[in-house]
Amino acid sequence: MPSNKKEGIIFGLFMCFGMVLIMSVYNTALHGFSSFTVRSAVIQFVVTFIVAFIAESVVEPKASKIALSLPYDKSKEINFIVALAFCMVPMMVLIMSVYGVILTALLTGIEGSIFTTYLKTVGLNLIVALPSQLLIVGPISRWLLVKFVKPSTQKPQLNA
Repeated sequence: MPSNKKEGIIFGLFMCFGMVLIMSVYNTALHGFSSFTVRSAVIQFVVTFIVAFIAESVVEPKASKIALSLPYDKSKEINFIVALAFCMVPMMVLIMSVYGVILTALLTGIEGSIFTTYLKTVGLNLIVALPSQLLIVGPISRWLLVKFVKPSTQKPQLNA
């Protein structure tokens, strides 16, 4: 887990990249690849990444506060990780589903009620986002943070 502001930003970038990648592929598969082009996919990814990173920057402090207020054994880091995911993912899904519905409305149009479309989008996104966060993106992001960003806590050994 990040231990300072710089690590927090880098970790947030890792998380956003992974989640936007997975959710973009998933939502493109849901809506069909008929209008898929590499150019439009890259543009949508970049815009979605920016929106998601801004949303994550707003949601994360609130989710952390809620996660820390829940009754669980806080002596184990894994418990905080799971609590944070269960607080953060639903909030992000609610926000990013608004973005997704707007994007869908602009690109392909929406048949029927926007509210019904939004509720369906939230449900479909939540069932993929939570497991992706807990099982794929979170562990990979933490591994990347430890491997490439956090300084080693061990002192280098000199060979005599």
